[in-house]
Amino acid sequence: MYRFFNPNPEGQYADDCVVRGIILLTNSDWDSVYMRLCLQGFMMHNMPSSNRVWGGYLQEIGFKRYIIPNTCPDCYTVNDFCIDNPIGDFLLCTGTHVVAVRDGDYYDSWDSGNEVPIYYWKREEYL
Repeated sequence: MYRFFNPNPEGQYADDCVVRGIILLTNSDWDSVYMRLCLQGFMMHNMPSSNRVWGGYLQEIGFKRYIIPNTCPDCYTVNDFCIDNPIGDFLLCTGTHVVAVRDGDYYDSWDSGNEVPIYYWKREEYL
């Protein structure tokens, strides 16, 4: 289920999890996604790392946001989500992290499988 993924051009482990996730799900590159989020933030007069900014971008490119039911707030993990969702493109959001999921595998620069997602974005339309 876990797949190492760090497309940062310098190989850094920066606070760029949103950029990394969007790169995977849009088959794009780091510079393009980062600049697109900067432009989106500029237009919204907000920071590119703001949930509102990157969420707005995801919505523009065909993703829809869903809340994960609060039936087990501390025990439903990224691993569990992948098992329950073996097909599709998702961006899972915890309180402090974002991780891309594609067809039941999660892609990250570290093994975030035990993190607890709160909500997710799902690709509803394909680019």
